[in-house]
Amino acid sequence: MRLDRIYTRGGDSGLTSLGDGSRVPKFDLRVQVCGGLDEANAAIGVALLHIDDEEVRSVLALAQNDLFDVGGDLCRPEDDSDTRPRLRVTVEQTVSVERHIDRFNEVLSPLTSFVLPGGSPASAYLHYARTIVRRAERDIAELASKERVNVESLKYVNRLSDLLFVLARYCNGRGANEVLWTPGLNR
Repeated sequence: MRLDRIYTRGGDSGLTSLGDGSRVPKFDLRVQVCGGLDEANAAIGVALLHIDDEEVRSVLALAQNDLFDVGGDLCRPEDDSDTRPRLRVTVEQTVSVERHIDRFNEVLSPLTSFVLPGGSPASAYLHYARTIVRRAERDIAELASKERVNVESLKYVNRLSDLLFVLARYCNGRGANEVLWTPGLNR
């Protein structure tokens, strides 16, 4: 891939190109999906500014790269007549996220209440990234209800939000500094 020009003026009329070259309005659901994935990736980048743990940083760097794979997968509508190679999110990518979840979660104590976003800056930003990933997931689910999509993309994004939750707990002193919800606290 090579980007020589950043602006093309192609979107000045409110249209943009999908991965197959078709032109759609910038408010098209598929464009919204890709924008949500981009926003999630940026939020993970902000979280990384507050994380020193190299193991966590490495996992998040893989997740950022995978989010581009998800976007690459979903930016092209499914078309059985298109024989060009496609970038597809794989089962292995989702399983890798599950392994990371299990590895980081095994050192955390079981939850006794819901977790409020906060504690440390790293944790708060990971929770923020998690909420953006959840929104992207809802958008992908909506797209999947209207058009064919690679279901592994939806599974991957679902697991990624779980990973961000576990990493947020982990970055709060391995769960020791979590802010827990106290039901009815202001009654």
